[in-house]
Amino acid sequence: MTLTAPAHRRPHIAARKFGYLIGITVNAVFLYLINIRPGWEVLPFLTADTPQILGLMNLSLVVGIVVNAAYVTYDPLWFKALGDFVTAAIGLAVLVRIWRVFPFDFSKGTFSWVLPVRAVLAVAIAGTVIAIFINFVLLLRHASRH
Repeated sequence: MTLTAPAHRRPHIAARKFGYLIGITVNAVFLYLINIRPGWEVLPFLTADTPQILGLMNLSLVVGIVVNAAYVTYDPLWFKALGDFVTAAIGLAVLVRIWRVFPFDFSKGTFSWVLPVRAVLAVAIAGTVIAIFINFVLLLRHASRH
């Protein structure tokens, strides 16, 4: 008896394009909310150190918009892997910067959120490193077929 893996099927192009448009919209909304209105300053748990992470955060959001816009018109597997690799790498830089700066002040609450937030950041960093590795392997795999 021979076992074969099920064929991997990509979602239909219309579904993929819709997802890319959602990604563009979400990133654009976050850019607006963080930088224009209401702005990051309204969040009481963010400190005056927050601007130290905003440059990378904004870069990450803008690159996400650009990459998703590119996917709308062109999304072969190798290109998708390249774009996902780049966005994950920038995302990792953002997460590491947040870890180092840690622009949060939870002293006003009755519960210390420092450990849970650090734990979430650590899991996010680990997951992003894995995503970078996977997308690099996918990029090599799909590029070698061309």
